[in-house]
Amino acid sequence: MRVQGHLFAWVAVFMLAVAVVYGLWSKEPVGTTALFLSFGLTAMIGFYLIFTARRVDTGAQDDKDADVADDAGELGFFSPHSWAPLVLGAGAAAAFMGPVFGWWFLYFTAPLVAIGLWLWVFEYYRGENQNQ
Repeated sequence: MRVQGHLFAWVAVFMLAVAVVYGLWSKEPVGTTALFLSFGLTAMIGFYLIFTARRVDTGAQDDKDADVADDAGELGFFSPHSWAPLVLGAGAAAAFMGPVFGWWFLYFTAPLVAIGLWLWVFEYYRGENQNQ
């Protein structure tokens, strides 16, 4: 994980340099903003990976003498399948069309967003995934 973190950190430094040069040379605000946002996103991912690599054990990807089988075993907890993100995404997509068609459209999409959010938050309190 440390290698990936440093890779993202170097990409962030490169994106910052490109954003500064592009912004000064072209004076075009949209591309400059996109490059600065790309710098911010890669810096956040790099920071997270480097910070997390300090707290977890060294993985097989960080060991130069590791075999593929060294990384076998349990990788962590993953949520079971869920329809809640699809409902929430559809509601959010419809809600973001509100300014396009009219703010009145939000009155019809707000319940869909609320239902999707409720389903996702309370996913482990009902059905077969319920904790006992």
